[in-house]
Amino acid sequence: MTDLTTDAPTCFVGCDVGKKTITIFDSATGRTVDVANTKAALRAFAANLASGCLVICEATGGYEALLLDAVISAGHAVHRADARKVKAFIRSLGTLAKTDAIDARALARYGHERHDRLTRWQPREQDRETLHTLVATRSDLVRDRTACTNRLSAPGASPVAKELRGLVKSYDKAISQLEARIAELIQSSNSLASTSDILKSISGIGDTTAAALIAYMPELGMLGRKQIASLAGLAPHPRQSGSSIGYRHTRGGRPEIKRVLFMAALSAVRHDHNLKAFYIRLKANGKKPIVALVAAMRKLITIANARLRDHLAFN
Repeated sequence: MTDLTTDAPTCFVGCDVGKKTITIFDSATGRTVDVANTKAALRAFAANLASGCLVICEATGGYEALLLDAVISAGHAVHRADARKVKAFIRSLGTLAKTDAIDARALARYGHERHDRLTRWQPREQDRETLHTLVATRSDLVRDRTACTNRLSAPGASPVAKELRGLVKSYDKAISQLEARIAELIQSSNSLASTSDILKSISGIGDTTAAALIAYMPELGMLGRKQIASLAGLAPHPRQSGSSIGYRHTRGGRPEIKRVLFMAALSAVRHDHNLKAFYIRLKANGKKPIVALVAAMRKLITIANARLRDHLAFN
């Protein structure tokens, strides 16, 4: 998922993905066509692509899965773009109109101008794909349960208290079942089990955090410490203009990783001798508690990355 190609693509294919159809612009032909978002239609489309092309699409909640599979199976490179970056790129062009055809053409241009910096998408192993689905679903259910619990404790909730308690109970049951399936899946795979054991050897990281890191960050162990911190949204970015130097802020990255590492860091700075000393030292040097905690989160993800990197190198 992190490979960058050294061969410059010969053409660029922008794909605006919809639930039923995909609008496609091919820079080699200059044509825009609509293709049904079905396995057969996309396989036929990918088979006719010119060699050396780069296909660019956005992440659209899974509706791009058939396209990615068809392009990879046909032996072509594909980049699944961050929608926020693409929207910023389109705004920078001064484009105000929005249609599927315009978006497809913009995606092709995005690939043309930035191809040397774009990661090529690689399919996950089936076990990792299943784990990602289970972990993401559990996260959604936990969020919904929290919303119901908050509503239940709010003033004026008595008229719907019975229904809310029933929902919370059903959420608890579903979450427990998902956690059992996640544990079973990890233990049934040598690769996932080994990775989970390494992650859980780090103070503050338990079963839930380890599963989330495996599901949401398959790049762990394959990138440098600065890259992995940036990918997790934990790298401090400078704010400097002229002689004014502002406070550095973390931004971007994967919010799912931030959420699980926040809880892991809270535990680690209480119970791990080294991280506790690190956290206390930062606060003694004038850092705000939340800044010191984010630094501990960054240290956790770099430690996890280093241990998995050493494990991969050893094997």
